[in-house]
Amino acid sequence: MTKQTKLLYQPDRVSPPGRTLLDLLDERGMSHIELAEQTGIPLNTIFEIIKGNAAITSETTILLERVLGTAAEFWHQREANYRAYLAREDKTLL
Repeated sequence: MTKQTKLLYQPDRVSPPGRTLLDLLDERGMSHIELAEQTGIPLNTIFEIIKGNAAITSETTILLERVLGTAAEFWHQREANYRAYLAREDKTLL
C-alpha cells in the first residue's frame, strides 16, 4: 500500500483579489469611476472589493471579464484562494 502525499498551496500571505484589480486598472489607465460605469457595479462596491472587504461574486466575475478581458475563472479562483486564506487565519474557528 502506498502513502499519498497531499500537496497544498498555503502561502504565508495572500493579497485580496482587489489588489490585482487595482493593478489592472492602473495598467490600463482606467479609473474606479470608469470601471463602475462600464460594469454597472456600484462605485462603493468597487472600493470595498479593492480593500478586500467585499467578495467578488460570480456575477461580478463575468462583468470584469467583459470589461477587462480577464477570464471570469481567474477572478473566481483568486477570490476563492483569498477567502480560504482568511478562513485558515481565523483562529476563532479552532
